Amino acid sequence: MRTRVYFVSDVHLGLDVKNPALREARFVSFLKSIPAEETKSLYLLGDIWDFWYEYRDVVPKGSFRVFTALTDLIDAGVEVYFFPGNHDTWAYSYFESLGIKVLEQPYVTQIFGSTVCMGHGDGLGPGMRSYKLMRTLFRSRLLQALFSTLHPWLAFSFGKNWSKKSRLAKSVKYEFKGESEPLYRFAQGYLPQTQIDFFIFGHYHTKVDLTLERGSRLLVLDDWMDGSDFVYLYFDGISTLSGHSIKIEK
Repeated sequence: MRTRVYFVSDVHLGLDVKNPALREARFVSFLKSIPAEETKSLYLLGDIWDFWYEYRDVVPKGSFRVFTALTDLIDAGVEVYFFPGNHDTWAYSYFESLGIKVLEQPYVTQIFGSTVCMGHGDGLGPGMRSYKLMRTLFRSRLLQALFSTLHPWLAFSFGKNWSKKSRLAKSVKYEFKGESEPLYRFAQGYLPQTQIDFFIFGHYHTKVDLTLERGSRLLVLDDWMDGSDFVYLYFDGISTLSGHSIKIEK
């Protein structure tokens, strides 16, 4: 019986900051540690890759061991889902060709009797007009078509350098602003037909565990940039959500 579901976010594979080889090795070890015969699903909540862009016949080099570990899980019957983040948003058909199912946020589903709303978390909530405009431009078919006219070497060099500078500019750990945070306001005001038990996101590079007024839990996963522990969220299908930085009794 498959009674495990895993969530992970913000690994930033390929980012040449700190120790990228160790970060990838840790992530591969995490994937290999997942007991496939007991696991129903693995949700990749975005920014797994620090920069990802697919041409029709070209994808970024590297991550071979990551994709091998992911396809091993898929071949063993684990459902693997991927939400494009703001760093790996240009994913088209390659992931799906491997058996990875690409989803768009906010995505609501039932997991072992709990209603879960999840995604990467970027751009959700009020405000952030400049960021939302940039996000819309990045997802523009016209912009993507123009970008694809660049030689892959030039395109990947530009994308990786831009990404690296944006990450290096954030030397201080982000402090989640609680009730004033757009993501908190999104979760607080999100009223689908059914009550949401858990909101699960990444993007903010910090751990968050807050209870909303309606009793829902807002969980934000930390990143993989520091430390040697696996950073993930684990749902055992019975009573707990747990992980390196979060353990919650329902």
